Amino acid sequence: MNDIHHDTHDDTGAIIRFEKVVKRFGATTVLDGLDFKVHKGEKVTIIGPSGSGKSTVLRILMTLEGIDSGLIHVAGKPLWHQYRHDHLVPAGEAHLREMRKEMGMVFQQFNLFPHMTVRRNITEAPVHVLGLSPKQARERAHKYLELVGLADQADKFPSQLSGGQQQRVAIARALAMHPNIMLFDEPTSALDPELVGEVLNVIQRLSEEHDLTMLLVTHEMQFAKQISDRVCFFDQGRIVEQAPPEELFAEPREERTREFLRGFLQTNAA
Repeated sequence: MNDIHHDTHDDTGAIIRFEKVVKRFGATTVLDGLDFKVHKGEKVTIIGPSGSGKSTVLRILMTLEGIDSGLIHVAGKPLWHQYRHDHLVPAGEAHLREMRKEMGMVFQQFNLFPHMTVRRNITEAPVHVLGLSPKQARERAHKYLELVGLADQADKFPSQLSGGQQQRVAIARALAMHPNIMLFDEPTSALDPELVGEVLNVIQRLSEEHDLTMLLVTHEMQFAKQISDRVCFFDQGRIVEQAPPEELFAEPREERTREFLRGFLQTNAA
């Protein structure tokens, strides 16, 4: 077991568990009683049309969006609730802060601090959130910059890097927090086509070499095929179908899945 990973205590093996989760934006229901599990060490990709609730799942896990009803467990603990005298009550800020440490997220936009060097972008949170010494944080930053192939760029500023390099720094920054779970929200959608491969290669390596749980939202179907243990097709806030990639892409059972994949292939062939 390598040191990106630290252990959790969920007996069911599900490190993420959504139970009947409802999320609304105004009159629109984005997640409609969602039941969804991800097991420890599993690589799961969510695909589906825009507005199907894919990215909302990740934003809720990162506590960037709340839920309207239902229950979510992460690493055996409720995410948006906490126990008080054996009763579940809405979680306070301290509980949410603790829970966030379980997860690292890589966004579409790289969200790096423009006024900080690459190294400082990575060391900032380990020092201030995890309490590492500056020396420990620098060592950790170097290790993960090496992992994403950017050890020689540590003293540059984000604006001096290509989009692909910035996204690789964002991956190193997320890893430096030693999360149990990595969330990727369309990590290549803001990149020029020729830079997509370098980011996908890094994610692929991570998935092969490290015992991380990964939840990805992507439009890169070929990548989803290669990296996933399971692919979930979302539509209108529900899981329409889920299966191993070779099954879901080759012989989808549901007409809605077939329609989406057909439309997707035509659009991308055009």
